[in-house]
Amino acid sequence: MEALRARRGTMPTLSRFFGISIRIYRNDHPPAHFHAYYGEHAASISIETLDLLGGALPRRVFTMVLEWAMMHRPELRENWLRAERHEAALPIAPLDEEA
Repeated sequence: MEALRARRGTMPTLSRFFGISIRIYRNDHPPAHFHAYYGEHAASISIETLDLLGGALPRRVFTMVLEWAMMHRPELRENWLRAERHEAALPIAPLDEEA
């Protein structure tokens, strides 16, 4: 796992809510996507389509992640571009602050 992180670069946490961490790797492969972590579960999700690209999350967690991602797709796109340019990521508001 450490070797993979070293190849991809650092992975800043963009947002945290309800025990979920949202991250984007620097130097990651296309298509543009983000990673969601919840306990021992992890998934990668397309920014453009919100399709599950790999991994798995509990159904309720996945639903919350998709709800959050729909609200923050422009910020996710911007952070993907920033990661490609090796620029610092910008934090994104968590789901529980949206109400």
